[in-house]
Amino acid sequence: MFEGYLLRILLLAPPILLAITAHECAHGWVASRFGDPTARMLGRLTLNPIKHLDPIGTLALFITGMFGWAKPVPINARYFKDPAKSLVWVSLAGPATNLFLAAVFALIYRLFFISGGLITALPPGIYTPLVSMVELSIWLNVGLAVFNLIPIPPLDGSQVLQNLLPAQQAIAFSRIEPYGFIILIMLLMSGIIGAVISPLIIFIVKVLLGGGI
Repeated sequence: MFEGYLLRILLLAPPILLAITAHECAHGWVASRFGDPTARMLGRLTLNPIKHLDPIGTLALFITGMFGWAKPVPINARYFKDPAKSLVWVSLAGPATNLFLAAVFALIYRLFFISGGLITALPPGIYTPLVSMVELSIWLNVGLAVFNLIPIPPLDGSQVLQNLLPAQQAIAFSRIEPYGFIILIMLLMSGIIGAVISPLIIFIVKVLLGGGI
């Protein structure tokens, strides 16, 4: 049992580190493109995962293999010419990057089988973990993208929704922000979030793989 758990950790570590690092770096990069230098000045425009890891969010990713979060990249909307529009694009950048990575890994996965015996000619000690990590990368990146688009603070979806709402409704919605993390944890523990978004995740993965995994 312990060996199986250790193997799972080793297989999950590279996909998780890449997924959360690219996600947060994308937020900072798009914010920088809109004129906000905060992420760059704080050293968050980097693919160094240590700069982005959140202990609880990373642990959640290792436990669930799909749902989790990193340290949010600081954004200063005062630098934006159109704060509402810019914040929507900045918020979407992370999930979009995860979907892009999922598409890339899905292509790699399909190439494994197109190549036929070429990839299977590799030693099992290399071939099996390699295929497993690619599979995990697809599911993990799709899961992160969909999960982060849930409109509950502090997830990206909440920023997207808040900045698309009319001013009065946006102010009303912002009042749940102090309680967002508690709401999120309760919904995760109850299984409601998994039940709602799992079918969407499965559908997207099947589309990326052209029929299934």
